[in-house]
Amino acid sequence: MVNSTGRRIRRATAAEGAGESGLAKLIELHALNSFGDMLITIALASTIFFSVPTGEARGRVALYLLITMAPFALLAPVIGPLLDRLPHGRRAAMAMSMLVRAVLAWTMAGTVSTGGLALYPEALGVLVASKAYGVVRSVVVPRLLPPQLSLVKANSRVTLAGLLATGIAAPLGAGLHLIGPGWPLRGAFLVFVIGTLMAFHLPHKVDSAKGEQRAVLHSEYNPAGHHLGRPHHPEVNPLPAEQPAKATLRTVGPSVILALRAVASLRWLVGFLVMFLAFLLRDDPVGGLAPTATLGIVAFAAGAGNALGSVLGSWLRTRGSEATVTAMLLLATVAAVAATLWYGLVTVALVAGAAGVAASLSKLALDALIQRDVPEAVRTSAFARSETLLQLCWVAGGAVGILLPLNGALGLSVAAAMVGLALLVTVRSLFKVGLRGPATRPRVA
Repeated sequence: MVNSTGRRIRRATAAEGAGESGLAKLIELHALNSFGDMLITIALASTIFFSVPTGEARGRVALYLLITMAPFALLAPVIGPLLDRLPHGRRAAMAMSMLVRAVLAWTMAGTVSTGGLALYPEALGVLVASKAYGVVRSVVVPRLLPPQLSLVKANSRVTLAGLLATGIAAPLGAGLHLIGPGWPLRGAFLVFVIGTLMAFHLPHKVDSAKGEQRAVLHSEYNPAGHHLGRPHHPEVNPLPAEQPAKATLRTVGPSVILALRAVASLRWLVGFLVMFLAFLLRDDPVGGLAPTATLGIVAFAAGAGNALGSVLGSWLRTRGSEATVTAMLLLATVAAVAATLWYGLVTVALVAGAAGVAASLSKLALDALIQRDVPEAVRTSAFARSETLLQLCWVAGGAVGILLPLNGALGLSVAAAMVGLALLVTVRSLFKVGLRGPATRPRVA
């Protein structure tokens, strides 16, 4: 039975040329990564969340954000440029992120039961290593893309494998926690050791950086003075020999910027809901259910929404990506407004599920636009920088969720206002993009 299941999984991951291109190996590695991260999350949540009173737990999570997220906010902008300087060591970078988490998971297994301050710098190391892996993975996928798959469908398959692994790891981690608080971390140690070895089995072309350049996330015009959203014609606007063109985020055109802003606001919403609802429903559960049951229902809705977004992403086409991210913002706004006006278990689960669908599907739409509009020379760098920006937005949303009073209507109204404002900006940008017509793929000198 186990061998038969394993063969079916292998056939699924290797379908449509993914086995020949090496994408199947990355899918399996990402599933292992998500499995290990979930085990660590369960161990930390049981220590800083469920094991202490609500007021003290909020303080502990706030401290966790301060000690881990704040330094990460400073480190995250460095991760992308640092990895740009190591284009020939991506397999080694992924293996190192796994190895670091393996060592830290084993170390935390001895300190998690006390919940002391020593746990927080260790958690910082795990967080930074996990995000570094995420950035590298985002730039590796295009290198392993089989001809039969679009980048969106490939990313959707990778993401869905991670979600399935997370779903399997959650009950297993809970069972290990019943043995002892350190056992989920010991399980994570074993998972990440295996992941370290698997990273070196990725194809050698993962380390190829032929033709790549760096992308800088600012400026509408390049140093030579021509608009980077349009093709450059040397005979009309020659570039000075001493000042070569540098690709910037505007090189990708206004569509990618529109999508990046929208996805960033949705990531903010997800981070906010994770932190705010976790404490709100623990302190004041809705629907007459126990806190754990309420949290379980909302978490299931969020996970189901995330999975649904990944599945829908396999049918996404680049032509409608701008409309897709706008529609996802509209969905999240309507759900947040409904939860504000009719606060209850159904509407809270609805907003969690809508946020999951919107964040997942809009991220895949952003990937599609980067594939469509970004020159190949700067595409991997654009992926790295957009990923770090989205992670920081999640951190910002989580911080707001911790700081707000535990009032359901108040918190959800703040969420509705934020995504509503982002929706207005996005619609305005969509109107301008529509007036300009379809983006042309610019060239990089």
